Amino acid sequence: MWDCADLEELVYRFIRGGVERVVQLLPNVVGLNLVANVLNRQTKTKSLRVAREHYDLDNDLFFSFLGKYHNYSCAYYRDTEDLDVAQLQKMNLICDKLGLTATDRVLDVGGGWAEIARHMATRHGCKVTSINISEEQMRFSREYCRGTSVDIVRRDYRDLDGEYDKIAVIAMLSHVGYKNYRRMFETLHRHLVPNGIVLVETVGANVSLAHCNPWLDRYIFPGAQFPSIKQMAEAVEGLFVIEDIHNFGPSYTKTLRAWNANFQRNWPTMAKRYDERTRRMFEFFFLTVAAFFRARDHQNWHLVLSRQGAPMPACRVS
Repeated sequence: MWDCADLEELVYRFIRGGVERVVQLLPNVVGLNLVANVLNRQTKTKSLRVAREHYDLDNDLFFSFLGKYHNYSCAYYRDTEDLDVAQLQKMNLICDKLGLTATDRVLDVGGGWAEIARHMATRHGCKVTSINISEEQMRFSREYCRGTSVDIVRRDYRDLDGEYDKIAVIAMLSHVGYKNYRRMFETLHRHLVPNGIVLVETVGANVSLAHCNPWLDRYIFPGAQFPSIKQMAEAVEGLFVIEDIHNFGPSYTKTLRAWNANFQRNWPTMAKRYDERTRRMFEFFFLTVAAFFRARDHQNWHLVLSRQGAPMPACRVS
């Protein structure tokens, strides 16, 4: 309904000026907060909504902005301004922190388009099980990983089976919901070998919340909620030792800007299949969230976890 010459700058100024505190009193925010505190918005059935409404959109739409690597998560910008280089650096960083070897059985929770799973298998020789609930993502992933040691499995994390040496949970925790964090980490704990390692990558909030921004909840990630360090620490207490916490949130501002630039450049092709509302929706998503990271209101964390009582892992930490 409106346009702005520099949307990222506008939202950045809103956040720095404290507008977020004021909008907490708006009816839609109060209502969402009430529902999120009373109900579990990420039950096994309800968690399918974000898959159907967002991740099951045409894969080509996502590939129009993600770049060479199909990672729908923060790149790691270090000594580069190139999105593809930064995404490759992030995948290498994950593998280094997990200390991958060719004998490892790896669980990839969330899966996406299996970019990190394929990277682990082809670069390190691991046997990777990638679980997902998005039909479109799995359809692509099975073909993309054909001939590799990656197994694409349709499975909710609550139905996990098998035993794993390493577990990666990449950009998926925001779809679990704070009411389910403990159950998730208990599940990972049961299926991790005694000396195993878990790496969690997640967008995070500075304070504990029950839901995400109402606009994101409605148009992009239904039911999403970004965890705080407190919420994650309480969820792993007595199960895991937090070996390392690495925040590279500023890289997400650059990632989102790059996605928007790719999206706008490739839009003429996508416009044949999607309307202008879709273009504005994704542009609003990219630039407003970039502002949240720029204002330091959101973070992007890596947590390296080992089972309580296990030796400190001899893997790379930040």
